[in-house]
Parts: sequence; C-alpha cells; structure tokens
Amino acid sequence: MSGDSDCTRTSPSAGSLSDNEFLPDQPKYVCSLSPDLITKAREELQEKPEWRLRDVQALRDMVCKDYPSLGTCLDDAFLLRFLRARKFDYDRALQLLVNYHTCRRSWPEVFNNLKPSAIKPVLESGFVTVLPCLDPEGRHIVCIRPDRWTPSNYPITENIRAIYLTLEKLIQSEETQVNGIVILADYKGVSLSKASHFGPFVAKKVIGILQDGFPIRIKAVNIINEPRIFKGIFAIIKPFLKEKIANRFFLHGCDLNSLHQNIPPVILPEEYGGTSGKLDISAWNELLLASEEDFLHDFSQLVLPCDSSPQDMLTPYSMIALLKTFTTTVMNS
Repeated sequence: MSGDSDCTRTSPSAGSLSDNEFLPDQPKYVCSLSPDLITKAREELQEKPEWRLRDVQALRDMVCKDYPSLGTCLDDAFLLRFLRARKFDYDRALQLLVNYHTCRRSWPEVFNNLKPSAIKPVLESGFVTVLPCLDPEGRHIVCIRPDRWTPSNYPITENIRAIYLTLEKLIQSEETQVNGIVILADYKGVSLSKASHFGPFVAKKVIGILQDGFPIRIKAVNIINEPRIFKGIFAIIKPFLKEKIANRFFLHGCDLNSLHQNIPPVILPEEYGGTSGKLDISAWNELLLASEEDFLHDFSQLVLPCDSSPQDMLTPYSMIALLKTFTTTVMNS
C-alpha cells in the first residue's frame, strides 16, 4: 500500500454528522515513517496503516463523548502518539491522554510557563542533553547528569521541566514514537545532600509521568557511576515502578564494558569510553531553544485550568460533542 493511501482519512459513517461541519480545517496527517518502520509499527504496536486514521477518529470520538471538557489538542498527529504508546488499545490510549493532562494540571511548579527559554540555565549546565547519534535500534539516547546541578541555583523542579521539554521535543518525531528512547544517567559525584532533594513526593510524581502520563516508550535506563547511596535512591523509586519498567534498569557502576554491552561505544562520547568525540551539549540546546514558537503553539492548545470551571474549558472538539448531542436530541424528539 502506498504512503498516500496509508494516510487517507476514512469517511464518517452514513447518517453521522461530520466533524468538519463545525471545525476549521485540521492539519492533514502525512505519514513520515519509512517502509521498515511501518512494518515495525505493525508488528510491535499493532498499527495498521489502512486503519490508522480510523483508529485516530475512534479515540477522538471517545474523548468528545467521555471527556468533553478535557481541553486537549485532538489533531491526528497528536492522538497518534497516545495510540502508539499503548499499542492501539483505545481504552488504554484514552487513559494515557487523560493522565497526560492530569499530570500537567496537578504540578504547577513544573508545568506553568513551560518553554525552552524558561529552562535555559538548566540546559546550559548540561544536566540533560541528547546524544547526536542514534543507537542500532534507531533510538535517541537521553543523557542525564545530576552532578551538573547546583541546588542553590534553582530547585529540582527546574531539572524536571528540562527533562519534560526534552521528551516533548523527541516525541514529535514519528520515528521516536515507534522506536522509543534510551536513558543514560551518570550519577558521578552525586552526594547524599543532593540526592535528598529527590524524595518520595518528587519520585512518585516523576515516575507517574514517565510510566502513565506521557506517550513515550522508554526501552532502557542505563545507570553509570552510581555511588553507594544510589541503592537508597533506587529503593525510593522501585515501589512506584511497574515490573516491566523495573526490568529495564541496568546498573553498571564504573564498568564501561558493561555499559558498552547496552550502548555501543561508536555512539558514545569519550567521557563514557566512546569514540564519537567529546560530549557536546550545544547542538541539542540550540535545537530545543529554536523550538520555542512550536512549543508555544502546541501548548496553547492544551488548557491548563486554574480557577476555570469545566464550562470555561470547552474546546472546538468539545463543542462538536455538544452539537452532536443537541442535534441527535432534536432529530429524535
């Protein structure tokens, strides 16, 4: 099947009201996956190109029916992230979308004024970056270095904001939606006083987002140079981890050979025994900071209520649900 036919929107069923009667034109989804990734998505994620947009429409209808006040973007490309993250299980994808918004609304210290320029000091510190090369499975490597954070400069929530924006940027890519990501966390030099900032409250919040509140597939978490106190940190984290995720944690200590069994040296910087040169954070920082307008546009479609009532949160998609209900009532009366 051709790429064009893969991405053709299915028609509404006979006798139903078309969403387009009420909405301005939506961005048309164009599949950017290679033939190999289309095959991979079919085999691993149960994604059938010929049914893709039918599935998106089904999820959209569920949101309009069950959560008309969710205040979410419902573009095809946006909803596909959630379907892929839950292997096209409608109910699980819907719950993930609801959790995504719940997480954003329940932690204002992280999600208010969330944009790249607001976390520039974190980016410049090198706390989080993305390595320039993909691994053999086509996955980005997110590198986190807690030793680069000075707690007196800004609170730990700023680091979480930087990680979140990094993930938001990565998940814009359909390749990442299918392949997932790998995390490399370097705990060299992390002291007990610094680790104490990552208490149970923060741990539960972060794990909740990564496991159940964000549409990304974390395929492996590689921990390097972890000090003895990391056992205490991991003891805090582990109760909140699902077994599948817990089994994807790999503790390497100072053993670079162990790390290289999971991440080949050819894509690692010299700091981790690799051959790709010195770790350079500038390219990722520039890319993320250059995406400011994209984030402002994307996040503007996500309503973050403070004192708003559900009626204040209605989106054009919510109005569709109300108009359909009204029309059906009139026609049946």
